[in-house]
Formats: sequence, structure tokens, C-alpha cells
Amino acid sequence: MGNRLSKIATRTGDKGETGLGDGTRVAKDSARIQALGDIDELNSSIGVLLAEKMPAPLREALLRVQHDLFDLGGEVCIPGHTMVTEAHVVRLDGLLKTLNRHLAPLKEFILPGGTRAAALAHLARTACRRAERSLVALGRAESVGERTRQYLNRLSDLLFVLGRALNRAGKRGDVLWQHERKKKG
Repeated sequence: MGNRLSKIATRTGDKGETGLGDGTRVAKDSARIQALGDIDELNSSIGVLLAEKMPAPLREALLRVQHDLFDLGGEVCIPGHTMVTEAHVVRLDGLLKTLNRHLAPLKEFILPGGTRAAALAHLARTACRRAERSLVALGRAESVGERTRQYLNRLSDLLFVLGRALNRAGKRGDVLWQHERKKKG
């Protein structure tokens, strides 16, 4: 990488355009830049989650996800480039299966909450769903890798299960939705 990032304020975006990885200039409000921003926000929200205490295997999995999201962002940043593979999706499937194995089956919807770490996992899940929607919107107009969509879809599922696992690790149960609660006047 060398000194590639030594000058942060380049002023090249002052007129509302930014450069893609292939050198193409696009509007900062384009669908591709929207998707990149949402992926960046997702990665940042996972960074906040990682500031919490959690079991080492969950931390390692999330760190790997952060690196994957940089790869995914690189793929979106360079139209036609592929970085996310089936192996990425299969790894998330394996994590889902492993984490879910230790959780009680759900009989009710759950609310985001419990421990702070679990709540942050749910917040990251919502950011992931937004990134996925942005990527789908981009895919309506331009080519988007199938695996990138699959990865974000699977990641949102993983973040949901991770929230439950973090509550379990924090000795808290899921926060169940009380759909038959008594209405107060």
C-alpha cells in the first residue's frame, strides 16, 4: 500500500463526486456509493460491538466478518471485480449452525435487547439489512455479485443469532415480545 493513504484531504470530492477503485468518477449520491456507505456503516457498527466484552470465538468471528466486509466493499467499489466467494457464505452458514446449536428454539419473536452487546448485535443487524437493501437497489441498475447479496443476507441472520448468543454468554435470556400483553388505558 505504501504511502497511498498519507493524504486524506484530497479535495477531489468537493464538487459532489468521488472516485471508484477503477478510477471512474461517480456522484456521491449514486446507488453504488450509497451501498458502499451502508457497508461502511455496518462495519463501523460491528466495530462498536467489538468494544464490548464477549467470548473469544465470537470476537474472532466478528473480526473476520470485518475483513470480509472490506473485501465486499472492495468488490462494490470496483465494478466487475469479484472478491466474495461461495466460501465466504459457507463459512457464515457454519457459524450460524454452530451458534444456533446452543440456543433454545424460539417460540416467540424477540425484542432487540438484553445485554448491551446483544443490543449492539441487533443494531448491527439492522445496519446489515439496510446495506443489503442498498445492494439490491444497486443490482437493479448495475451488475452486482450474487455472493455479495448472499453474504449480507446470511450476515444479518448471523447477527440476530449472535445477539441471542451474547445474551446467553451474559447470563441473560432473550427479551420476548409480549404479544398478548394487557393494554393500559
